[in-house]
Amino acid sequence: MASPTPAGNGAPPAPRPAALRRVVAASLIGTTIEWYDYFLYGSAAALVFGHVFFPKADPLTGTLLSFLTYAIGFAARPLGALVFGHYGDRIGRKKLLVLSLLLMGGATALIGCVPSYDSIGVAAPLLLTFLRLVQGFALGGEWGGAVLLVSEHGDPKRRGFWASWPQGGAPAGNLLAVGVLDLMTFVQSDEQFLAWGWRVPFLLSAVLVMVGLWIRLAVDESPVFKEALARAEARKAEQRAEREKAEQPPLLAVLRHHWREVLVAMGARMAENISYYVLTTFVLAYCVGHLKLDKQTALNAVLIASAVQFALIPLFGALSDRVGRKPVYLAGAAGVGVWAWAFFGLLDTRSFPAILLAITVGLVFHSAMYAPQAAFFSEMFATRMRYSGASIGAQFASVAAGAPAPLIATALLKDYGSSTPISLYVTLAAVVTLVAVLCARETRGRDLADLEQQPREERATSGV
Repeated sequence: MASPTPAGNGAPPAPRPAALRRVVAASLIGTTIEWYDYFLYGSAAALVFGHVFFPKADPLTGTLLSFLTYAIGFAARPLGALVFGHYGDRIGRKKLLVLSLLLMGGATALIGCVPSYDSIGVAAPLLLTFLRLVQGFALGGEWGGAVLLVSEHGDPKRRGFWASWPQGGAPAGNLLAVGVLDLMTFVQSDEQFLAWGWRVPFLLSAVLVMVGLWIRLAVDESPVFKEALARAEARKAEQRAEREKAEQPPLLAVLRHHWREVLVAMGARMAENISYYVLTTFVLAYCVGHLKLDKQTALNAVLIASAVQFALIPLFGALSDRVGRKPVYLAGAAGVGVWAWAFFGLLDTRSFPAILLAITVGLVFHSAMYAPQAAFFSEMFATRMRYSGASIGAQFASVAAGAPAPLIATALLKDYGSSTPISLYVTLAAVVTLVAVLCARETRGRDLADLEQQPREERATSGV
């Protein structure tokens, strides 16, 4: 395992605690707003979109079609990862994060303005799908930039803890999205909610984006990236060969030097991504559509469980600083694979405490994977290709994992009338993740100030 670079050999100075906290707060608030926008769509797809945009289909088929538009958004995430990763490794993390926030917020607010199927016919779901693609493109670039900005500001000894805070944006965003929907269903009748109430949370995104933009613009660029850029410019002036190497597109450099790490990241995401969308998105459709429970029961359970997860993520991040990224990640993957078999049994009791327990415990195991993921993926890649590498590994996996998860779960339920195939689906994803993480090297403590990728043989001997 590589040790932190000592002071004086070219590594950028550690940021002041106040500056680091400001960066962490800005990343957390920004990612919370982006995930609010993204998860709001998933919750609305489970509860509303079938009625509004696919009214001619039966309820379960309408939910399937809604989840199909939801899944299509994931197709744009790898494209976002490629574009944002390329330019983020070229011109910096901050500029791209501002752009991703604007794209996501604009698309979400416009979703709240899309007319229903009864008003404009098939154009309604087509407009909805296009805006979902814009959401996916924006989120594909958001995740890598947000976690890298914090990872590259923080110190190696506590990187897992600090880098886990942007990860908290996912449960915080889901908490906010479900909370607003929960409030709207509480104060409105079903007819009012379906007619116009569901649009309010989407339109609220325009206000949230302005807040996030104001905060993000006040944050400095990553010192590690600035140091790497300065060193690259100095080397380009010294040797032509070095210049050509520095000018190689980050995507090509990632595929040349880091393809194994990309595959590891993709495998590590399978159980994490699939389980999360089953636990937080499909569960709404299962409780309301299959178990015939009221919306508030399902929304309240997800709301409380998301609050618990938000509190747990920095704790698991800190634990990964003490025992390593791999042990914490492996425990989460194994746990979610086993819990999948108890999860639906608890839901089927139709008891709120049992449903809350089912979702909360599932999200505890998910947190053990998600919390160290930011530092784990960041530490796999060299600075000048880190945005591309981390984003590509994470977002390409989301197409095969998170995108079809609610769709596959709904289809399995429709075909078999049982939750057993869904449990098996989650368990198989856990096995893939266990194998991928076991094949990875432990990255805890790696120096993120490395500019160029070392040859693989050199990395092997250094333990990186």
